[in-house]
Amino acid sequence: MRMFRSITIGQYLPGDSLIHRLDPRSKILSTTLLIVLLFLVNGFVGYALVALAIALVVRAAQIPVKYVLRGLRPLLVILVLTIGLHLFMTEGRVIFQIWFLKVTWEGLFRGLMMGTRLILLIIGTSILTLTTSPIQLTDGIESLLKPGKKMGIPAHELAMMMTIALRFIPTLLEETEKIMKAQMARGADFQSGGIMHRAKSLVPLLVPLFVNAFRRADDLAIAMEARGYRGGEGRTKFRELKFQTVDGVALGVALTFAVVVGVFF
Repeated sequence: MRMFRSITIGQYLPGDSLIHRLDPRSKILSTTLLIVLLFLVNGFVGYALVALAIALVVRAAQIPVKYVLRGLRPLLVILVLTIGLHLFMTEGRVIFQIWFLKVTWEGLFRGLMMGTRLILLIIGTSILTLTTSPIQLTDGIESLLKPGKKMGIPAHELAMMMTIALRFIPTLLEETEKIMKAQMARGADFQSGGIMHRAKSLVPLLVPLFVNAFRRADDLAIAMEARGYRGGEGRTKFRELKFQTVDGVALGVALTFAVVVGVFF
C-alpha cells in the first residue's frame, strides 16, 4: 500500500513560487518540449543536462526533493524489467553468459538509457501537475486547442476530460488502498508469495474498483448537470489567462535549451 502513497502524478501542491505563478500554457508547452527532447537525446551527457535543468526547476518550484523522488518508487519494477530486457535481449559484445542468457555491453548501455529516460520523463511531467491546479490545467489545454475548433476539435471537452483523468488518479489510488485494507481485514493476503501469486491476489480488487469508478463518474456527471454545465459554448471565465513577459522568457529558455541539447547531444 505504500506504493499507492508514493504516486505523485495528478497531485497538486499549492505554492507561491515562480513556477507556480507561470501561465499554464507556458508550462504545458515546456513539458511537451521536454518529452520531445528526451526522445531525441542519444547520450548520457544530454541526459545529465536535462537532469540538471529539471533539478533547477524543482528548486525554483520549492517542491521537496524527497516528495519528487518518492514518485519513482512505483516504477522500480518497470525500471528493473526494462533494464533486464535490454541486458539479455540485445546482441553485442558479451560481458558474461548464464546458460543461454547473454549480458552485453550494448544491452547495458540501452537499458541504462531507457531507464534514465523513463525516470526523467516521470519527474518532468510530475512537475507540471504538482505546480498547476486542475482548473489552470484545463484552461491552459483548452486555450492551446482553440485553433483546432475550426477543424471541429472540441477543445473544451477534450481539456475537461484530460484534466478529470489526471485529477482522479490520486482518488482512484486512495480508493484502491481502502479496498485493500477492507479485504485484508477479512483475511486477504497481498504480501506473501511470489510475483504471480501477488498478481492473482490483486484480481479481486478490480471489480469493486471499477464499480466505484463508474459510480464516481456518474455522480460527477449528475453534479455537473445540476450546476448547468452544457459544454464550452458561451462559457465565461472568472480568471482569464494572461501571457506575461516572464512566461515568454521561460518558454524561450525552454525552447533554446531543447534545441541546443537536442542538436549537440
